Amino acid sequence: MTNLGFFLIVVAVVMAIMINVFPSRTETQSGPSGINLIHRLVKIWSIKKSIILGLVGIAFATISGLFFYNPAGTATAIQYLWGGDAAVTTQGVKLKFWGKTIPISFEIALQDIIIEKDSNGDKISDLGRTEEGIYHRNAQTREFADAIKADIAAALIVSINYNNSELFLEMADKNRSESKLVYARIYPVYDQALKNTCKLMDAQDYISGASSQFDYYLKDQMENGMYLTEEVYESINETLINPTDSNRTVAMGRIDNNEKREKRYRIRKDASGEPIRDASNSLKRYGLTVQQVAVTNIDWEASFDNRLKDQKEQVAQTQLEKQEAEKEYYATQKAIAKGEREKAETRVQLEKQQLEQTITAETASKTASYKEQEETNLLAAARKSAEKIRVIADAEAYEISKKVSAGITPEKRLQMELDASVERTRALAGPNGIQLPTTVFGGSNGKEAGMLESILGAKILSGEIGNK
Repeated sequence: MTNLGFFLIVVAVVMAIMINVFPSRTETQSGPSGINLIHRLVKIWSIKKSIILGLVGIAFATISGLFFYNPAGTATAIQYLWGGDAAVTTQGVKLKFWGKTIPISFEIALQDIIIEKDSNGDKISDLGRTEEGIYHRNAQTREFADAIKADIAAALIVSINYNNSELFLEMADKNRSESKLVYARIYPVYDQALKNTCKLMDAQDYISGASSQFDYYLKDQMENGMYLTEEVYESINETLINPTDSNRTVAMGRIDNNEKREKRYRIRKDASGEPIRDASNSLKRYGLTVQQVAVTNIDWEASFDNRLKDQKEQVAQTQLEKQEAEKEYYATQKAIAKGEREKAETRVQLEKQQLEQTITAETASKTASYKEQEETNLLAAARKSAEKIRVIADAEAYEISKKVSAGITPEKRLQMELDASVERTRALAGPNGIQLPTTVFGGSNGKEAGMLESILGAKILSGEIGNK
């Protein structure tokens, strides 16, 4: 709009001059066609129209220099013609009084991109800022502590301190534009911090789980200042980067006393254990805060890629062997478990047979014991019957002796003895007589008499009866 206003002012001045230089002509006058055209324009134009056109141009130039529009998420520093400045952080149409504006985003996003090289091996030039407001740049090649090189791409978000207007205006005055702030301040600090961080870490350590530590070192140095490092030497076992390249090794060290030692860098620390820094090169000095730093992609050099491939193959082989070993182990455990199961089944079967035999033997023993007890009871009953008969016989003999002594004749005595003998025989042979046991057990203690003598008491009875 300012340019349009200045254009209208120029047109008005030119037309006013032409009116005075080329006065109006009559229709009968003739001349070149160009001159005739100018006379026609002068005829239809006037000083009044030039004044109006000039005033419109002045209005356009004045309005565009008086106001400006501040987008959302943008802090703008206004530098006035009379030397003052002001900070605008809200969205909308604002007054600038023909001053210079320096717009800077609240958060500046930067993204490195790893792109393929051309046929000559050269990278494509920087991509610049895209429409989304992200600054893109080709990834930078860096060297780690173990001499491994890689193209490192990272994503960064840097925010400005727009709440502190004095610090913001000082930063805007020093940089004069957002692009200069990015390319002259942020990127140099980022590159130095990236280089310093790579120097503190091996590539092998990075891929082994130290990537988060790498991001922390990078962010901390960008925001608070670069670490001061010191050299140390560690004993190493030298290994080749590429087995086919015997001239290049991972370690770059020196030999002291026939021992290979590698030069390393570590962070210098003060007495309290805090890192010693070079605070002169940090984004905090400009009121900038690093909100996020994350390595998004790394393109390792070919020799290291080959070594990583070999390591992956070794890891895969190790995992396969581990799986085979586990398979054999579980097969062994299965065989052991199967043998234990079979042993348990055999043991149970044998214990079952043993239990059956034991129960059978115990049953037979108890049956024999019951029978022995029964025979013992029968023997005791037979002895009682014999004792009863003996008592009865003794009573009868006593009765006969009394009768004989009372004067019984010999014939009568013989008859009585015969009758008594018959009665005894009947008693023995009758249904209520002595029941002989069907089973005979022999003993070795010598206390038992003969079965027939024990049952009948024949020897005792015969002796007593004979004496009688």
